[in-house]
Amino acid sequence: MKTDRNQRRTVVHRRVRRKLAGTADRPRLAVFRTLNHIYVQAIDDEKGVTLTQASTLDADLRKSSGGNIAAAKGVGALIADRLKALGHQSVVFDRGGYLYHGRIKALADAAREGGLQF
Repeated sequence: MKTDRNQRRTVVHRRVRRKLAGTADRPRLAVFRTLNHIYVQAIDDEKGVTLTQASTLDADLRKSSGGNIAAAKGVGALIADRLKALGHQSVVFDRGGYLYHGRIKALADAAREGGLQF
């Protein structure tokens, strides 16, 4: 049986999620990407709440294309600023089943440069 790319990604994401979870002190930084945009949210899995989020749909980042590495760097820097404003320095990175490459890597590197520790 053939499976499409998104089904394989979902299987990988479930496998990764068994091993990591966000806490109040160290939230999970979950990434989702589409062809045109990239989204990231900080989640406290103990309470089941999203602490903050950022995406290429935010007003600050909407001017440029959302489907490239430059936009992913902008989202990474923005989420780092928002988490630091909430008092969080350390996060657990959840790549969402995507390969750690391209836009996912650019987002993570920008968040690290913004002061977050993975």
